[in-house]
Amino acid sequence: MDENVYQHFRKEERAFIDQVGNWLEQARGEYRPILTPFLDPRQAYILQELVGTGGEIEVHLWGGYPHAERRRGILAPDYFDPQEDDYGIRLFQIRYPQKFATLQHSQVLGTLTNQGIDYDRFGDIISDGQNWQFFVEAEISDFLAVDLQRIGKVTVHLEPVALQDHLLPTDDWAQETELVASLRLDNVVATTYHISRSHTKQMIEAGLVRLNWAVCERPDALVADWDVISVRGYGRIRLEAILGQTRKDKIRLSLRVIRK
Repeated sequence: MDENVYQHFRKEERAFIDQVGNWLEQARGEYRPILTPFLDPRQAYILQELVGTGGEIEVHLWGGYPHAERRRGILAPDYFDPQEDDYGIRLFQIRYPQKFATLQHSQVLGTLTNQGIDYDRFGDIISDGQNWQFFVEAEISDFLAVDLQRIGKVTVHLEPVALQDHLLPTDDWAQETELVASLRLDNVVATTYHISRSHTKQMIEAGLVRLNWAVCERPDALVADWDVISVRGYGRIRLEAILGQTRKDKIRLSLRVIRK
């Protein structure tokens, strides 16, 4: 990858940028589709920026259902028209004794990541408030169907279902526009949820805030396009665009926000 590319992204994103470079080289050299693991919104944004448009290689993204947050990518020559099966995604319904137990997103995610399988092999975890489903790479679906029998203390059974039979998630993303003084993590969180900077800083330093699914304990970390911020007890923020500055030097952000 050209050294000049790195300056447009975070230092910690360099390894992913190099991976994109390898995918691109493979797609061009072998002139065939290359399938990626599941990508978070920030990674999908980086992938699209690096591949660009109008070239011999194009990017296609799909997460198993419309508006999926985590999606697999296909880097392919412009002749290729991907179909659903090309993304290698399977959907499981989690069957459990609903009269006697409840499940939470954190429990499902924790159980999946404790199976010794990398997180990028899992897609969205969705719920309608009672039923739970999750998307996963087809390559590991058989293993999970046999191996995963408990979530926390709850006995579960994984039932394969067709992608079109996905639940309608209850997560209520609201489109919002915010004016912030800076792109610091503590500033964006405090402004969006109308809480003090000091309390926000304390939450971040206590590990209660995640940036792109990783705990971030730096209040001064800068957010960027398509970052996802999870704030325990408050909800989630997805930064969809930086719209520019106002005359008073405020930064206008286009966000999707979940408020608990």
